[in-house]
Amino acid sequence: MLKTLFESSRTTKRLISLAYDSLAITLSLYVAICLRLGSFNIPITERELATLAITIVFTLGAFIKMGMYRAILRYMTPQALNTVFLGTCFSALILAVGSFFTHSFIPRSVPFIYLTVALILLGGPRLLVHHIVMVLNGQKLGSKEPVIVYGAGYTGHQLRLALKATNYKVVAFVDDDLSRQGSVFANIRVQSPAELPQIIRKYSATRVLLALGNTPHSRRAEIIKGLEPLGVTVQTAPAIPDLISGRARIEHIRDVDIEDLLGRDPVKANSELLSACITGKVVMVTGAGGSIGSELCRQIVRQKPRRIVLFELNEFSLYRLEAELQQIITQANLTVEVTPLLGSVQKEHRVETIMKTFSVQTVYHAAAYKHVPLVEHNIVEGVRNNVYGTWYTAEAAIRAGVESFVLVSTDKAVRPTNIMGASKRMAELVLQGLSLRQTNTRFTMVRFGNVLGSSGSVVPLFRQQIKVGGPVTVTHPEIIRYFMTIPEAAELVIQAGSMGTGGDVLVLDMGEPVRIVDLAKRMIHLSGLSVKTDTHPDGDIEITYTGLRPGEKLYEELLIGNNVSGTMHDRIMRAEEYAMPWLETKAVLDELDKACHEYSCDKVRDLLMLAPTGYTSEEELGDAVWLHKTNTAKLRVIK
Repeated sequence: MLKTLFESSRTTKRLISLAYDSLAITLSLYVAICLRLGSFNIPITERELATLAITIVFTLGAFIKMGMYRAILRYMTPQALNTVFLGTCFSALILAVGSFFTHSFIPRSVPFIYLTVALILLGGPRLLVHHIVMVLNGQKLGSKEPVIVYGAGYTGHQLRLALKATNYKVVAFVDDDLSRQGSVFANIRVQSPAELPQIIRKYSATRVLLALGNTPHSRRAEIIKGLEPLGVTVQTAPAIPDLISGRARIEHIRDVDIEDLLGRDPVKANSELLSACITGKVVMVTGAGGSIGSELCRQIVRQKPRRIVLFELNEFSLYRLEAELQQIITQANLTVEVTPLLGSVQKEHRVETIMKTFSVQTVYHAAAYKHVPLVEHNIVEGVRNNVYGTWYTAEAAIRAGVESFVLVSTDKAVRPTNIMGASKRMAELVLQGLSLRQTNTRFTMVRFGNVLGSSGSVVPLFRQQIKVGGPVTVTHPEIIRYFMTIPEAAELVIQAGSMGTGGDVLVLDMGEPVRIVDLAKRMIHLSGLSVKTDTHPDGDIEITYTGLRPGEKLYEELLIGNNVSGTMHDRIMRAEEYAMPWLETKAVLDELDKACHEYSCDKVRDLLMLAPTGYTSEEELGDAVWLHKTNTAKLRVIK
């Protein structure tokens, strides 16, 4: 019976509620008069019936207006109970006014008694139904998971309210603000973080939820570091800007962001540098659908260019990005034209035609193959895309009269030990040579390290490995990397591009490098698990070392030499590095092109080593096609 009632339509439930409330109002008035007169035999005339009718009609109308019949009982909040109270007070007022105008025989004290009885009859059943639903859903108070909320501010309060309709029960608040400690926050005492071990033991809590609002990343990192040894899962509530923008809701609990682990506070952007090459201009982004390219597009659109040309080889990535940008433009009420175009940077005529047709003024060249192992197994295509794709796009930009051309480079271009890094350094040399050859188009190279959340990032890989119980795979116990968030990297690329004077290599300050194994351990600990080692064989997750991949370095560098100078931005440095004259660069490119055409991967590697790229490698060539051809040829000779 109850199950049928709960699963009935919303209209049916509302009609039942209206019928019950009419009956409850009638019964409340009868009981109130009986209590006042001390007898069940009360005189009922047309006047009293008229008063009752007025009270019912106006009360139900007020309840409808206040949204009482839109509330879902299983998710009923204190605000809903306040609505019941206010609606009942209004009903008592209508009763008093109605009895006055109808001259009915209702003593003056009856509305006050009616208010108490009506609160019981109107509010009580709603609380009862709410409790029954919770029981049927297995959400009784005792079955909820106890959680601790770190942060007793606005975010913590909103989080507690949102969690009431979930399987979580907030058992304690902790806050490092001394003025809040000891106070009672939503009927729960706020305690010091130093008391966390005792709180965890007392309530058997296995989860700490961070409600830190706009707390800086550096402070978040300190808090998270203090929670690591406690053996609890640490998660976080969405940031206030995400809540305001509607991108997230308060109950969207998620794992701790990696930027919180690193503790890097973003530097305030220079608005003049952000807009210098974009606002009111026609901007083109190659590789627009990639992780860096797409973030560049998001930030470029917000700087109000006249038009943004999205150039991408992957059809689905282009489709998805255009839809997202159109949504941003609509929400921000911008007047930016978005032109999505399919194509490859290796098609020089296609690129030049696009640039001339739309009078492109600024180009951000993010198109590249960047996965080290994949490029090692696809040497010719990697060189074609990274070196010649950059060259052809740059030549097209010169002929089309592009003002500024910014190459998104990588720290792997510094003393490279793999084909990918060597190809990116060669691309830098090409642009440096073109800068010496002409001055109409200003070429700038921006070099930085790993970005968090990009395709191939270790962070989502570690999360997945922890989720399935491990092992977590790390290539080497001593490997270190620089990390930066995608939005921060894209923002700095745009600002750096505005500071270039021609042939500049600008380097982003990546902060302190991070040992990958330390990052893995922290992610395991913050999942409420322990690391399994020889000395701790009962641990939950094992870390295994797979060995360095072909061409992979233990650590990455951002500078080739020590000749570096500052710029007007705290996080951007200018590196003075060797550049070849254009004729020498062209000679290398011609030889490299011939080797690629002949599919001589060994010669491609030798030429990259002979060029001033700094490329060194003792690894065997891993190109799959070249290896198969070579092995087949050897077998023929043997036969």
